[in-house]
Amino acid sequence: MRLSVRFHPGPPSAGQTPPGSPAPTPTPPHSGRLNLLLSYAGWQPDPWVERLPPLLEPMGVQSLRAATGREAQDVIRTNPIHIAVVDLGLPLDSVDSEADAPELSEGGSRLLELLHRLDQPPPTVVVKRARSTRDDHRDMAAALRLGAFAVVDRPRDQHDLNLILEVLRRCLTRFYQGRWPGGVGRGEA
Repeated sequence: MRLSVRFHPGPPSAGQTPPGSPAPTPTPPHSGRLNLLLSYAGWQPDPWVERLPPLLEPMGVQSLRAATGREAQDVIRTNPIHIAVVDLGLPLDSVDSEADAPELSEGGSRLLELLHRLDQPPPTVVVKRARSTRDDHRDMAAALRLGAFAVVDRPRDQHDLNLILEVLRRCLTRFYQGRWPGGVGRGEA
């Protein structure tokens, strides 16, 4: 199975913002770090979310992980987020009992809404949950309405991990002119 990616048209390239349009997300502060929010619903034994941070850390990317919507909310409250990866299957809270079952997968949707309402919403990559085609289309449309940069299938193998890395590279190119903050990594800030 191949991982599919759909990109939101997003803002035009630097210097091409149409009159009256909001400016693209500003370049992150020169702290030497780009904060990447990684939310993950815990559906895989050897998850991509564990393999991604060691690849990005040497390039100046700090991966901030969240296993629930509430954890992600706490991360956002205490850290500036430059790029977010949102798993739509994310639970709202930790699963302690069967009584919480109706809210199990609401964390991802609520996280998208929270990110969208921020003063400076970060570019967001949405990881689809395993659902019917009809629900899949509904989730994708809602994610794009909330400003998602890309919507991807759930990563399962190394090829899929490479695709996630490529999507993150495209986020950097479009929203941060291809540079890591503080001159660390790929370009000079």
